[in-house]
Amino acid sequence: MTEEDKKNITRLQDLVDKLQLKKLGTLHHLSTAKGEQKTTATMSTDAEMQIYGKAAVYLRKPEKERIEAQSAPFDAKSACYVADVKELYLKAKIIKKDGNKVTVTVLDTQEERTVKEEDVCPMNPPKYDKIEDMAMMTHLNEASVLYNLKERYAAWMIYTYSGLFCATVNPYKWLPVYDMEVVNAYRGKKRMEAPPHIFSVSDNAFQFMLCDRENQSVLITGESGAGKTVNTKRVIQYFATISVGGGEKKQSSKIQGSLEDQIIAANPLLEAYGNAKTVRNDNSSRFGKFIRIHFGTTGKLASADIETYLLEKSRVTYQLEQERGYHIFFQMMTNHKPEIIEMCLITSNPYDFPMCSMGQITVASIDDKEELDATDNAIDILGFTAEDKVSIYKTTGAVLHHGNMKFKQKQREEQAEPDGTEDADKVAYLLGLNSAEMLKALCYPRVKVGNEFVTKGQTVPQVMNSVPALAKSIYERMFLWMVIRINQMLDTKQQRNYFIGVLDIAGFEIFDFNTLEQLCINFTNEKLQQFFNHTMFVLEQEEYKKEGIVWEFIDFGMDLAACIELIEKPMGIFAILEEECMFPKASDTTFKNKLYDQHLGKNKAFEKPKPAKGKAEAHFSLVHYAGTVDYNITGWLDKNKDPLNESVIQLYQKSSVKLMPVLYPPAVEGLMENFLVIHQLRYKVLNASVIPDGQFIDNKKASEKLLGSIDVNHDEYKFGHTKVFFKAGLLGVLEEMRDEKLASLVTMTQALCRGYLMRREFVKMMERREAVYTIQYNIRSFMNVKHWPWMKVYYKIKPLLKSAETEKELANMKENYEKMTTDLAAALAKKKELEEKMVSLLQEKNDLQLQVSSVRK
Repeated sequence: MTEEDKKNITRLQDLVDKLQLKKLGTLHHLSTAKGEQKTTATMSTDAEMQIYGKAAVYLRKPEKERIEAQSAPFDAKSACYVADVKELYLKAKIIKKDGNKVTVTVLDTQEERTVKEEDVCPMNPPKYDKIEDMAMMTHLNEASVLYNLKERYAAWMIYTYSGLFCATVNPYKWLPVYDMEVVNAYRGKKRMEAPPHIFSVSDNAFQFMLCDRENQSVLITGESGAGKTVNTKRVIQYFATISVGGGEKKQSSKIQGSLEDQIIAANPLLEAYGNAKTVRNDNSSRFGKFIRIHFGTTGKLASADIETYLLEKSRVTYQLEQERGYHIFFQMMTNHKPEIIEMCLITSNPYDFPMCSMGQITVASIDDKEELDATDNAIDILGFTAEDKVSIYKTTGAVLHHGNMKFKQKQREEQAEPDGTEDADKVAYLLGLNSAEMLKALCYPRVKVGNEFVTKGQTVPQVMNSVPALAKSIYERMFLWMVIRINQMLDTKQQRNYFIGVLDIAGFEIFDFNTLEQLCINFTNEKLQQFFNHTMFVLEQEEYKKEGIVWEFIDFGMDLAACIELIEKPMGIFAILEEECMFPKASDTTFKNKLYDQHLGKNKAFEKPKPAKGKAEAHFSLVHYAGTVDYNITGWLDKNKDPLNESVIQLYQKSSVKLMPVLYPPAVEGLMENFLVIHQLRYKVLNASVIPDGQFIDNKKASEKLLGSIDVNHDEYKFGHTKVFFKAGLLGVLEEMRDEKLASLVTMTQALCRGYLMRREFVKMMERREAVYTIQYNIRSFMNVKHWPWMKVYYKIKPLLKSAETEKELANMKENYEKMTTDLAAALAKKKELEEKMVSLLQEKNDLQLQVSSVRK
């Protein structure tokens, strides 16, 4: 388990911690299972079911069948289920009771049995056969749940509600219940208005998001092979479909294809590189993922992003006999696209590459040629460049060639040397490296000893351990890089207000041979189940308590605590594994002995495996919530170390292929975030008065004064020369005290601001009040004189007054008119006089001009 694996587990635990109702709104749960009615008020008629088209028969039983079930004869006193070793429960009929013993007849075989009373469960009346919500049963017991799921499954009705959950039984074949007709039929419908379906769970999450304005989450859990990934794809398909209105132009993302297409296209690419055949599942996701679908305020699709966890990189170089490696290897080797074979220097025979052909090379239910088309098309739709695409295929081919590299021991030395360079040359070519430099780095790596770098010889086993470690590292980093690039492509400039998260986690696994990978996966599921129990059951019980309902409180989390603590707590399995990796002489045996010494007989979740004929070797057993799992610890120390050759990594960083330096960026030196450090050390706020402003004071003295002035146990800390040492827990107390102080300061600031704003508002309110008083006074005065006789006279005179005013205005206008007429006449006379005078002056001028001209002659 490398540092990346540990970070993965930590990130996943953080996600589990963050998936709280108060932060993510409503939690919607889909529980899937592997497989070999509601009340009359919620039943639909056959005519109403026509909207579901050909899917109707897979969603709800016909009305005739429901009526016949209600009228079937039934004896509630004798009908029962009886426990059975082979079938778990069988239908039976009670013959007689004798104290704690009950005699029954098994209906299928007519066999009589006498069993204990606790081994008999009551049966529900026939009207509850194939009921859609099992919480509505009269008798809700394990046998009734099992038979209801079994009978619905026999009729291919794979979805069933159980109160808050939707349980799914994997049919292992395609059913016509996901087409557009079904999508449209479930859109906008309440849960009780439609038959159980993953689309109903999805639509309810979508509607709750729009109505409550809160983020939602859909939790998809179940055993490995139960159908989680398929249902996850259906959920995403539903959101991508309904969030684009009919006739609305699809919004495009950065490159090819719409955003809806890109979200859906992410699945084929991630499945090609993250899915593989296991013992029980032909298309098992070997990683967990949390997908957020982001929406705008109106429910329009805005963007999406994906977080992945716990990629099982060991499968790159090792598979069990009945398993297969990651699909991408076998897709590329189909020769369906000959250019890939040529580009990657590979063949069409998987057995030419032992690293990926330890188990199966074909899967009956998967057409690798079709899947290659889907993968190749997804790369284009998601916007990878042509260079990116070539790099992806070449790097994948290079991973395959790693397994063919051979080394031998030098004569009379323990030093390893290449046993032929053909495969190394192919790896170097595909990764953009110098083959000789790569082989030298593998056989003679440079390691840092103190401040000096020295060349260290490697034995053949050491090199043969290093090569697959590098192959797994390249594959894992490329997978994570593809996820990052997919997220970049799915990011848009659209406004993101809310999201619906879909958690599809690796399923719980119990194989014949279980290793460290299964422990990590099962531990993750254990944590998730604990969170789920707390969220769904503990909160429900708290609601009962709040409402005053008498209820015996059950601590659901305690059922899982023993196993979780055994794995993750100090001196737990992970801690002991980490400790053993520090000792050079540690072995599988010493690791096993430490586990037994520390936990056997002390923790009820740790057991010694029970031997059985033909059973795979196991070293210890863990009691998980889903069952007891035997684990084999062979090679765990090496898996936990999984050392990478730093000399080769440095070559990757200088590769001519642009992708390699991206996958292996230079190591970040010790970085100090100044603002973050100051924020963490800013405890002055706890008692600012002890450190005067504007005066220089030694940091140590300031710290002593501050800690001495606050209400904490002064024996809980000690001062060194440059540091303050806190006992466990005190730092958290200081953080809480600071948070409380900051909260009070913020509250006081808010109070002052609100007071200022309220005083301004109060002045306006007073002005409005005075205005209202004035208006009220005038209205009251008017109401008092409204019927006063003199007021009536005033009303009659008022029009006359207006008439008198009009006559006066007309008189003034007439007077003005006469005056203006007189003035106009005077002006016209003056004008005439001036015109006549101007004529005489012109005549006089002409005469003078004639006289002057005659004199000149």
